[in-house]
Amino acid sequence: MTEKEGRINLRRYFGTDGIRRIANTELTPELVYKVAKAGAYVLAKHTDHAPTILIGRDTRISGTLIESAMVAGFLSFGANVKLLGVIPTPAVAYLTRKLKADAGVVISASHNTYEFNGIKYFSNKGMKIPDTLEEEIEEVMESGKIEELTAIRDKIGISEDATKLAEEYLYFFRKQFDDTLEELITPDFVVGIDAANGATYQIAEKVFQALKIPYRMIGNKPDGININENCGSTHLESLKQFVVENKLSLGVAYDGDGDRCLAVDEKGEEIDGDKLMAIISQSLKKKGKLAKDTIVATVMSNLGLKKYTQNNQLSFVETKVGDRYVLEEMLKNGYNLGGEQSGHVILLDYNPTGDGILTSLMLIQSILEEKKKASEVADIIHLYPQILLNAKVDNDKKYDYEKDEEIKQAIAKLEKEFAGNGRVLIRPSGTEPLVRVMIEGEDQQDITQKAKEMVNFIETKQGN
Repeated sequence: MTEKEGRINLRRYFGTDGIRRIANTELTPELVYKVAKAGAYVLAKHTDHAPTILIGRDTRISGTLIESAMVAGFLSFGANVKLLGVIPTPAVAYLTRKLKADAGVVISASHNTYEFNGIKYFSNKGMKIPDTLEEEIEEVMESGKIEELTAIRDKIGISEDATKLAEEYLYFFRKQFDDTLEELITPDFVVGIDAANGATYQIAEKVFQALKIPYRMIGNKPDGININENCGSTHLESLKQFVVENKLSLGVAYDGDGDRCLAVDEKGEEIDGDKLMAIISQSLKKKGKLAKDTIVATVMSNLGLKKYTQNNQLSFVETKVGDRYVLEEMLKNGYNLGGEQSGHVILLDYNPTGDGILTSLMLIQSILEEKKKASEVADIIHLYPQILLNAKVDNDKKYDYEKDEEIKQAIAKLEKEFAGNGRVLIRPSGTEPLVRVMIEGEDQQDITQKAKEMVNFIETKQGN
């Protein structure tokens, strides 16, 4: 376990992606108020003025409840607030940077079901705030200083409706894609869009209309409780059926907060995050726009992506699981394309966070430039069958496999059997008493059997 992972495990509120809990029982208005007040204090320490903070949310029924508590905390400290309403996470990141606001906050639990909600802070650079600032916010929350951090008289903050700022995000897409797509779009290229009944349900339609891309839409009737429900990037079945039945050219699916995108070709076959990065990398490389001819991905990415880079004279850089670690690597070494198998794709020349709509437009442009069907374009990469199973272990033992010689030998023996055409990845769950066993290889039945054997072996050695 690294020092950073150890610190995250010791935290009370923030996890690997902000705070995420069941709304109103675990993520209570009282807790949200404290998170806002402490956050405003920590952010204000780094400025010489009253901070301005943007707040966006998804479509969950608890969104306005959490937003109200958040606003109260910010205003009580003396911070000013601009309310963006229902808007995707990447839009908050983009607008925070463009408007030179001091911070942005997203109220969302991303791909989770409606009863959850969450809070993510973004810095003035449009990136998730570093672990150190999250830890500082927690320290203030626990210190008993909260009541002292109270603005009086004319120092009390002001909140304003800023929903019209969504037009700035729309203009961003028009500026980037208007001219190129106008030359490429044909009336018979029709895209199916699944907005997951989430944060993209309005803005995605406006973007496709503005760029004159023919489309048909599902998952765009949110009622507060149907976000991610059998729809969106975590449930592609509806989109696959919609694309095939309506003979569409492509389908794109976003998650609840709009920072992920997965796609479906005209045959209803999935185009996951690894395939998306391969397709986009090829397009960028042809134009000389792929920085250092490199793709950055996590250890969970398919072996096929690594093989694709080797076969196409590209470099492949691997990070720990989590889009924040992908971004860290990209910033550190000047790369501009990275992401995760789950559909978080970061195109750093445009936005420093995963952006589902942006990813889908880059995919559409890549397909149209090739003058091929989506399935043909996706054939540039061969993905290996993959299985992920969980070994149940005591929470305090889930890192012990790293020191167990027998387990290490079993992994080495298995990898030797694959002879470069498969791999074994063992990692602890960040939130549960589990060790995750992922195996890739050329035969699904074979790797499934080997994964079950490895899970049984770990549980026998270290199980609860």
